Amino acid sequence: MLENGIIMIGIILAINIVYVSFNTIRMILTLKGQKYLAAFISMIEVIIYVIGLRLVLDNLDQIQNLIAYAAGYGIGVLAGMKIEEKLALGYITVNVISTEQDKNLPKLLRDKGFGVTNWEAQGLEGNRMALQILTPRKHELKVYTVIKQIDPKAFIITYEPKTIHGGFWVKSVKKGKLFGE
Repeated sequence: MLENGIIMIGIILAINIVYVSFNTIRMILTLKGQKYLAAFISMIEVIIYVIGLRLVLDNLDQIQNLIAYAAGYGIGVLAGMKIEEKLALGYITVNVISTEQDKNLPKLLRDKGFGVTNWEAQGLEGNRMALQILTPRKHELKVYTVIKQIDPKAFIITYEPKTIHGGFWVKSVKKGKLFGE
């Protein structure tokens, strides 16, 4: 009897981890405009959800099943976040303000495959170099590393653009010519 209880807890825990991970991925795909893939994943997600919920509702007198369901949900949130981090879908725009105007940071970044637009800017303490860099999210840490090697004091702000249109860089991405991809 105890063995069946432990197996049930394990099944409920696993089902909810998978369900919440799918839920997280579906939400991200929806936000990224991948509507058909998100819809397909939602169908799988609902099946998993109904099976897991049924196991708990059929055995409401077993508090350990409810605890396993809740624990699976929490672990699923963490797992979903980790999966999303690994997938790194989409692009980011990195805005950089650098005091290192004499170093050729824009050229160095372009040579590494990043799309860079730069201009001279004025800060409180004088002239600055402003850069706007577009890159796939999976290369986010790489761009930070290059910037910090040249200017450890650079001011960096990152955000995700909703729409990208035009420019030579977009054409290169569509052809898969960046970063040796």
